[in-house]
Amino acid sequence: MDRSDRRLYLAVALCAIVPYLPALWNGFAMDDPYIIVWNPLVHSLGGMLRAFGAPYWPPDLGGAMYRPIPIASYAIDWAIAGGDPAWFHALNLLWHAAVAVSVVAVARRWAGATAAFVAGLLFAVHPVHVEAVANVIGRAELMAALGACLSVYAALVYDSIVWSAAALAFGLLSKENAAVAPALIVWAWMLRINRPSRSRGVRFALAWLLVFVLYAPVRMIVLHPYERLLSTAPVFVGENALTVRLTAISALADVARLLVFPLTLRADYSPAERIAVRTPLDGRFLLGLLAVVVWAMLLRFCWRRGRRLETYGLGWIAIAFLPIANLLYPSGVYVAERTLYLPSVGLALAVGGALGGGRLPERKMWAVVALLVVAAGVRSALRTPVWRDNLAVTGSILEDSPNSYRGPARMAVIYLSHRQPERSLAAVGVANRTFDRDPAVFITGADAAFTLGQPQLADSMLARLEQLCYRCPGYYRIQAGAARARGDSTTADSLAARIP
Repeated sequence: MDRSDRRLYLAVALCAIVPYLPALWNGFAMDDPYIIVWNPLVHSLGGMLRAFGAPYWPPDLGGAMYRPIPIASYAIDWAIAGGDPAWFHALNLLWHAAVAVSVVAVARRWAGATAAFVAGLLFAVHPVHVEAVANVIGRAELMAALGACLSVYAALVYDSIVWSAAALAFGLLSKENAAVAPALIVWAWMLRINRPSRSRGVRFALAWLLVFVLYAPVRMIVLHPYERLLSTAPVFVGENALTVRLTAISALADVARLLVFPLTLRADYSPAERIAVRTPLDGRFLLGLLAVVVWAMLLRFCWRRGRRLETYGLGWIAIAFLPIANLLYPSGVYVAERTLYLPSVGLALAVGGALGGGRLPERKMWAVVALLVVAAGVRSALRTPVWRDNLAVTGSILEDSPNSYRGPARMAVIYLSHRQPERSLAAVGVANRTFDRDPAVFITGADAAFTLGQPQLADSMLARLEQLCYRCPGYYRIQAGAARARGDSTTADSLAARIP
């Protein structure tokens, strides 16, 4: 690495950090308390090793997912800084900077320094990354993306089978979506980017297969006790396969907007903010289909013109997004901005190639890049404080997604913490009228009902909780702790007595 490359990487790393500096004043928000603050695995260095035999979500909250490396990293953070959220956020900024640098490295080897620099800058400041960077548990996205990018880099630049497989394993153990790394590499080979001989390509494939063969049984064994607790996006609950696919295609309009013009950002895209699409004549489906057509036309244009970096970037978007697109199977989210972190690498590569490929006069090109970087950086910086704490996130949901059930559901928790059980119960009613299959809403309602001296209503809500999350004592334990913290020992005892 020469001096010019070091300067290039340093500039991109700084651009990745500066817009997110407000995150250092953020606390723990959304799912952070469940995964970090109240998780015993995180509170000792021994949890680093135990994380590899435990689910990502604590067992008494359902035990979903297998992501041991982020949990191990939180245990290290806790050992260094205790519960100081600033340290956790600072590490997220460094992980994001590392991914941005890896984007530059991937592009640098088959594109000029200018195109690679532009790609890295655009990725560093893209506003769709705010959720993944500014919310601590978004670290799983950052780590998985880094693993995928390093796996691609190791295969295409260093022609290293071992390092490509090792980076794939790191990504998989961070989050499942890193599984797309081999497909990203094969896509590059299809474009004749550092394509190896057939025999060496087979050895690469065997190494990747070995990683999957070792990973899959471990994941299955760890998650087997919780296999009945399937995670499905609320909008897909009770819908048939055709409706799921039509709704998934309609979501592509949101995806395209978030990648290309992320002015409006949301912390939540759940019912009834986004409702199911049941007919191909629905305008939302047609908009999603239009997004696919435009993408296909751009891909074909770049392919025929021999623009390899742009073609590769456009293909990267589709490959990276497919596992969470709800087209192959219904996943746990309809749309979530954090899940676009890895697909956005493809957008950065494509735009970097288009702007930095020498097709525009240099002065004009840098003017356009500067405008995009400043605008995106300012948008990211202004959005970052939304993840300051639960109240700030809830306020953003109520403002940005007024039809979502999660806004009232989260307000119900806030009302309880401020000793306003009547308003809390009313908010629970509003949330349940929109979507009545979230167990967290029912435990909040039960707490409010007990506090108001309505045990029969509380019992009915707890019965519904058990239907949705059978023998999940974490809901009782956490809610009992919340009741005790606000001085309501009677309600706390009532909830604790019902722990399965």
